Amino acid sequence: MSEKLKILYVDDEPNNLISFKALLRLDFKIFTAQTSSEAEKHLMDHPDIRVIFCDQRMPDKTGVEFFDEIRVKYPLPVRVLITGYADIEAVIDAINKSHIFRYLKKPWVHEDLLSAITEANNFYIANSMLGVKNKELQKAYEELDKFAYSVSHDIRGPLSGLLGAISLSHEMSGLSEIKDMLNLMEKSVKKLDVFVQGMHEYYSLQRGELLIKEIDLNKIVDDTRDIYKLYARANQINFDIDVHLTEPFRNDEILLKIVINNLLSNAFKYQRAESDTHYVQLRIDVNKGKTTIVVSDNGIGIPEKYQGDIFNLFFRASTKGAGSGFGLYNVKDALVKLNGEITVESIVDVGTTFTVTIPNK
Repeated sequence: MSEKLKILYVDDEPNNLISFKALLRLDFKIFTAQTSSEAEKHLMDHPDIRVIFCDQRMPDKTGVEFFDEIRVKYPLPVRVLITGYADIEAVIDAINKSHIFRYLKKPWVHEDLLSAITEANNFYIANSMLGVKNKELQKAYEELDKFAYSVSHDIRGPLSGLLGAISLSHEMSGLSEIKDMLNLMEKSVKKLDVFVQGMHEYYSLQRGELLIKEIDLNKIVDDTRDIYKLYARANQINFDIDVHLTEPFRNDEILLKIVINNLLSNAFKYQRAESDTHYVQLRIDVNKGKTTIVVSDNGIGIPEKYQGDIFNLFFRASTKGAGSGFGLYNVKDALVKLNGEITVESIVDVGTTFTVTIPNK
């Protein structure tokens, strides 16, 4: 059974309040108040009140004045003025000044009340949906601004590096010098590749729909081990994987891979060059209807002041490595779709641990 629509009626005449509540209480949740202060307390205690009816002639202030005072603090409830006087100027003032949705005359007719409530509720829903869309649009504009900046920085930067290396290589004849230029070109291409891959995952996340199925975590782990095996060996990184499965796991496999691969990529990328030992650990535990994924490393760590920003689009806490600013944003976005959560514990020059929990579907 759905919850009743909440309505507030403000009137200094007790008989009117009793009559209003008796007439509508079976179909709606009715709150009544004789003063504006009582009305504001109801609004504070019940922020989901959708419609406010208020009498125009009140002893402490008019209905227009009351609506004008509350509309900034409580903008969502739809306001309906009730007046028993042929005061057309007050009604016009109410519409122009206080953004009144409509007005009713006393004594009210039951059908008019119901009509006003239905129309006001429809307007409330439309307004709420518009507010959500406006927030989504604002987020899209902000991401577009960041994207425009990142394109100029993260695509043009590596391309400029390539062009510079090519230009210099035309004047070189020694094999050693040419190899140095090739190394510089390789670094630029890798940066560009990381950015393009991150951008591809980003748009896949924005447009894709969930494909829920049983996931073979052992195969994902085997594939992951193969992907990082050569890199770990070449850079002398001890890569340890431990998987504990007590039940099947169902969810979206592609999004799960995005989470694991991005966390591991960062763990391998941000190692400390001066450290005697390097390690990356992946732990996966499926138990009691959820999967827990823990990725740990003894790398450079994340400064505490940046830990609240690392999941923002294009944010990079370190200039080390060929980071694109997409990775952790994509992880967070994927987890939103998977209904998962992520936490981070990190100490500079000690290491970082990401813990992810994802429910079984």
